[in-house]
Amino acid sequence: MAARPRAGLVLTGGGARAAYQVGVVKAVRDILGNPPRNPFPILCGTSAGAINAAAVAAYADDFPRAVANLLEVWEHMRCEHVYRTDFPSIMKNGARWLSSLMLVSRRNPVSLLDNAPLRDLLQRVLPFARIQEHIDAGALYAVCVTASGYTSGQSVSFFQGGSGLEGWERNQRIGAAVVLQQDYLLASAALPFIFPAVKLHREYFGDGSMRQIAPVSPALHLGADRVLVVGTGRQMREQARERSSVYPSLAQIAGHALNSIFLDSLAVDIERLERINRTVRMIPLQTLEGSSLTLRPVKVLFISPSQPIERIAARFIQDLPRSVRFLLRPTGALSRAGSNLASYLLFEAPFCRALIDLGYLDTCARESEVRDFFSMA
Repeated sequence: MAARPRAGLVLTGGGARAAYQVGVVKAVRDILGNPPRNPFPILCGTSAGAINAAAVAAYADDFPRAVANLLEVWEHMRCEHVYRTDFPSIMKNGARWLSSLMLVSRRNPVSLLDNAPLRDLLQRVLPFARIQEHIDAGALYAVCVTASGYTSGQSVSFFQGGSGLEGWERNQRIGAAVVLQQDYLLASAALPFIFPAVKLHREYFGDGSMRQIAPVSPALHLGADRVLVVGTGRQMREQARERSSVYPSLAQIAGHALNSIFLDSLAVDIERLERINRTVRMIPLQTLEGSSLTLRPVKVLFISPSQPIERIAARFIQDLPRSVRFLLRPTGALSRAGSNLASYLLFEAPFCRALIDLGYLDTCARESEVRDFFSMA
């Protein structure tokens, strides 16, 4: 018996850049004509994308409401909703890092910023109990969030789904069945060095994009036959290297490192998936059916920003709270060259709205591809 076709939505990480994803799902809602139910039976998210995925899952029976809730949160976002921005908290955490680096204190600093406000926000806006209700009612098949274990080095995809779903284990990749709650989201969104790690079960976990060598694979393990993947970085074609005689600032180096975590593995995974698709199409159908191999083509629609997000961020850096600008100024993050780092922390409404608008326009520009994606059902 052929497996039931299921569409998967894969939302990647990127801190404040995840506002772009909201514009994409808003466009999907409008292109599909306000479908009452969530059109993605399988939802997978990593880092800030995990929070967006869980928010859609919590209202899987009412997709317009799910999108409206995301818009309500992101269009009115403030940094203080995600991390403490008061000067005492900023100075306290900064002093801990400085004293540790200078070997004045033996106490390890936990993180550069305190994201306790994010925990409060998740408690207010995400009714986790509704996720299982939607799974039982058939409005949702599975939802998954990925985090990275600091001790084991494993990329663990925590999923909640129907009774027939089983976990998986691959090289440094594990799928574990759980009942999702806010700690899993906080762990998945714990940007390295910036936000504190979260203890889940027997070890501490951080941002799920770290060591996630196959970002699309959780959706495939959960049964997706086609996936809409939303990136948070512009996929650049090869271009000539520019000459530079200025040593990169700390913010440039940190932004480059974060881009490597959030962007590079996704591009490689999609390229690998498309290569496998081409190979599968070359194998005769009767050969596949008579083989023990479980190969199948997977439709991939990849949407990513058409403009460099760091350049958009450079226009809104002054919207950061004064305390955060004070903290970031020595790193060079307030300059245009260092705006990459700032783009991950710029949880302010004007910047988020600009990214939502960009995500909406980018998706509407590919309306025919979106319609084709859903016509496969």
